[in-house]
Amino acid sequence: MTVFSHSLHLLLTGQQTALWLLNTLSKQRMNMPYSSRFNRLWWYGLPLALLAAMLVFEPSRLDFALSDLFYVPGQGFIGRHNAFLEDILHDRAKQVCIAIGLLALAGFLLSLLPTPLRPLRRRLGYLVLAIGLSTGIVTPLKKATQMHCPWSLEQYGGVEHFSPLLGPRAAPVEKPGNCWPGGHAAAGFGLFALFFALRDPRPRLARAMLIGACTLGIIFSISRMAQGAHFLSHNLWTAGLCWLICLALYDLMLYRPQEQIQPEAKQPAQA
Repeated sequence: MTVFSHSLHLLLTGQQTALWLLNTLSKQRMNMPYSSRFNRLWWYGLPLALLAAMLVFEPSRLDFALSDLFYVPGQGFIGRHNAFLEDILHDRAKQVCIAIGLLALAGFLLSLLPTPLRPLRRRLGYLVLAIGLSTGIVTPLKKATQMHCPWSLEQYGGVEHFSPLLGPRAAPVEKPGNCWPGGHAAAGFGLFALFFALRDPRPRLARAMLIGACTLGIIFSISRMAQGAHFLSHNLWTAGLCWLICLALYDLMLYRPQEQIQPEAKQPAQA
């Protein structure tokens, strides 16, 4: 199968998946009586603890040890010029995730009109914000941190000097870095938003979306590590930030535990 046919298949699959999700949501009227509770200590605390640990315990030794597995001296990173990793798992797969975000935006705009999607306006708005912020935060952070990709470092045949995240930045030899956090991983981990959007009305489907987002994020992360584009810690930061953004927006926009709804139900009807 050619690269073009692979690409076309991925794009069609992404569009069909997004349309199926919109159709599923439109059939589900979202009149959930209340949200199932979640433990904030664990759901916020675990990712925050992971991110804090990477600040306190500098992960560069682990990063280099894992990147060494993908590097062949004199040849470079084993996936650097791999057509499947670059064209399919990077370019086309990212386009599929963008298509899902664009269809969520289209659904939200349609929900502003008297359409079957109108009852889903808040949930679709959540999807647009969560996916948009999860992926949109990457570029400003890259510009702010200016960390180099492994393939640019002198340890891997490049010319740049390594600098830890919180350490002083080494003066760039050619140009500032643009590699922290992992952008491609955000295309996968940003789909955590689907889990939270479906958590209350369709919990079983939501769990499937969570597994799918984790799987895509991990595949994207490993493929970019094999190409020398990112260290492991870059992608762990991406996963933690995407989770926290999607969770916080769900907490603010969609989460309605039983005790919040019961007082509303008990209010007498106005004459």
